Amino acid sequence: MTKSIDEFNEILQRDFPLSSVTWLRTGGAAELYLTPRTEEELCEVVSSCRAQSIPIHVLGSGSNLLVRDEGVRGAVIRISEPLLCDLEISGNMLTAGGGCQLSHVVSEAARRGLAGMEHLVGIPGTLGGAIVGNSGGRHGDIGQVVRSVRVLTQDGQVAERGGDELSFAYRRSTIQDLVILGASFELTADDSDELLQRIRRNWIMKRSTQPLADQSAGCIFRNPRGLSAGALIEQSGLKGVTCGKARISERHANFIVTDAGATSADVEGLIEQVRAGVSAKFSVDLDLEIQVW
Repeated sequence: MTKSIDEFNEILQRDFPLSSVTWLRTGGAAELYLTPRTEEELCEVVSSCRAQSIPIHVLGSGSNLLVRDEGVRGAVIRISEPLLCDLEISGNMLTAGGGCQLSHVVSEAARRGLAGMEHLVGIPGTLGGAIVGNSGGRHGDIGQVVRSVRVLTQDGQVAERGGDELSFAYRRSTIQDLVILGASFELTADDSDELLQRIRRNWIMKRSTQPLADQSAGCIFRNPRGLSAGALIEQSGLKGVTCGKARISERHANFIVTDAGATSADVEGLIEQVRAGVSAKFSVDLDLEIQVW
């Protein structure tokens, strides 16, 4: 028999402030906030929500998310340690849970002498979020090394995706499932010392060009085909522009940073200001890279 959502009292909080678990530190409360401890408990929570017609939002590390000030109706299910954080390596195959921090997977692969993920250094968030959004940079995307993905479907069934079921494009994938439980990656043997040096160089370069010490959600807009969103924003004269307590970063124009007291309305106002400015100057419509709830 399916449990009532109230029976998850050990992992359930009501009216939970999502500003405390998102990188922008803005936004309202979750009506229901659940932190499952095991995959089995996660499946039970999803089953309960479906049975009671409770809307579900899945939250990883909150690094590429803007929660509106009015908050989120229904259930926010948080995927965080120790849930879905196993990591195993066999030969040149690495298998990891969707709740692992991407940074941990990248460093562990390099430490074990496996190449193919070192260019992902400095990208925040969980492995599951990185796969759904096909995170990457100028040297490649995570989708290039994904071989299979284990998922929890929208109706609460565990399934395996691979081959023709997986397709990746710029900051997009074909995965429409509710949760990525884990994934397997095919990597290439290499010298671990050299890989760790490469990671350090990539990290230093990223730190010098991005506002990693500030409150931000990573890149706000996707790069239009053949163009740089950051360059378009900067050339539109918008670098450093503010809206309330949110501003366009002076270090990288595709980052919005927030100060204490910022609201999501401040961030949304800045987003619309940027879109209007870039559209007026270049006739280019910018698409969001972050999610908005």
